[in-house]
Amino acid sequence: MAKESSKKNGSKGSAVAIDIGISGKDREKIADGLAKVLADTYSLYLKTHNFHWNVEGPMFNTLHLMFMEQYTELWNALDAVAERIRSLGYPAPGTYSQFARLTSIEETEGVPEAMDMVRLLVAGHEAVARTARATFPAAEKGGDESTADLLTQRLQVHEKTAWMLRSLLK
Repeated sequence: MAKESSKKNGSKGSAVAIDIGISGKDREKIADGLAKVLADTYSLYLKTHNFHWNVEGPMFNTLHLMFMEQYTELWNALDAVAERIRSLGYPAPGTYSQFARLTSIEETEGVPEAMDMVRLLVAGHEAVARTARATFPAAEKGGDESTADLLTQRLQVHEKTAWMLRSLLK
């Protein structure tokens, strides 16, 4: 993770220390985990939006609309995760190269069949859930209830979405 950011005090030019009750070491570990959650979320957003644009077949309308709801939710989640990283005093990753290094979600080349898109999105939502879950120990160790709450909310969304997508595959 990049260096901890510091806000300059306008008149003195000195850094303002972050004193939110979480040690710097714990904040760094939490921010590192959240950076992976952010990268996975962005990667899944991009994949879902791509599938929305390119889905075809008898379930076109259903999947096109479902994918739109899902990529919109993912897009909105990006800010919450990035702003939590910033609240902890670290810069949020925001480039394709950073996301590529941090994500656990593989890109999909070409245009898969509609039900393969659904399978790939199930795997993507499960991957984000695993990444979020892996960040909990650092948040708990640091007593970071705000991050734990954010992770809980993200887990609920990803687990529910994976379940709904899996239901289409029966």
